[in-house]
Amino acid sequence: MTLFFTADTHFGDHRTINIQRRPFASVAEMDEMLVASWNATVAPTDEVWHLGDVARRSSDVASLLTSLNGIKHLVRGNNDEPATGDAAGWSSVQDYAELTVDGTLLVLCHYPFRSWNGQHRRSINLHGHSHGRLKSMPRQFDVGVDARGFRPTALETLLAAATRSSGIEDDV
Repeated sequence: MTLFFTADTHFGDHRTINIQRRPFASVAEMDEMLVASWNATVAPTDEVWHLGDVARRSSDVASLLTSLNGIKHLVRGNNDEPATGDAAGWSSVQDYAELTVDGTLLVLCHYPFRSWNGQHRRSINLHGHSHGRLKSMPRQFDVGVDARGFRPTALETLLAAATRSSGIEDDV
């Protein structure tokens, strides 16, 4: 099992194509590519944490979740209606989460933080919301699709980047 993170898919939302200058001619094209990229990256037994802004409120989120590989968790974003979190297919739903994986604390929220729990003890902040437009801080990563090639990103990829950016060669 691989652990993945993503955010800001905005399935079914035509506004995102224009506002974020996504390279799609239509919502249908965007949604099709997001689903295909997700499923080409994530296996059915992998775990995915979606850090918010899943879909436009009129979308059938339960049906969408059925079409996506993996065991899915939601950390709600500002555009996630209550029905998004209530949809069948989520293994968990919350506004904030902390996970410890192989001794590394991961602080998960839709929003990026200026400081976070364990920041000076090698913890990592994963977020969405900024669509790749915010300059990150050391050990902070925007996992939104606009910043990550329109697909979920594996934790091992993020940890390798954290090691390179901080000069840490062990304990990560």
